[in-house]
Amino acid sequence: MINKIDPKYKKWISAISFSLFILYIILAALLLFLSPYRQAANEINSTGTNPYNLIPFKTITDYIKASSHINQSIWILNLFGNVLAFLPLGLFLPWLFERFIGFWRTTSIVLLATSLVEILQFLTRVGSFDIDDIILNTLGGAIGYLFFRIIWQFFFRGERGEN
Repeated sequence: MINKIDPKYKKWISAISFSLFILYIILAALLLFLSPYRQAANEINSTGTNPYNLIPFKTITDYIKASSHINQSIWILNLFGNVLAFLPLGLFLPWLFERFIGFWRTTSIVLLATSLVEILQFLTRVGSFDIDDIILNTLGGAIGYLFFRIIWQFFFRGERGEN
């Protein structure tokens, strides 16, 4: 969608957008694989079995049920952090790459990306494979795409050409 920007600003907006996207990818990789929490998980998982959850909404339900018994920041960070972590991907993909215009295209790529992250975390033992993380991350990407559409409609209301 950068192609729709006024040519005199396109170069700068494109450079800033791609730089922010690369920064997001680097920060996400650091947080998802190299953060102190992940390294502690690696140590725990290296000594025993690597946990996983294949039952949709089990972890989400467990956190909600235990919300009055555990530190609020733990369950809020886990549930909403997973949504927020992939929200930028839902914004960046359609903005930077026209082939990802469309809710289902963007959401499918976010689903693939978050599934890959979960598999890599499981294989490298820096986390567990949790289907609920995939659900929440994909929801975040879908919300990011919806924000993109709202912003796009606000700034480029009369323009056509996207589907």
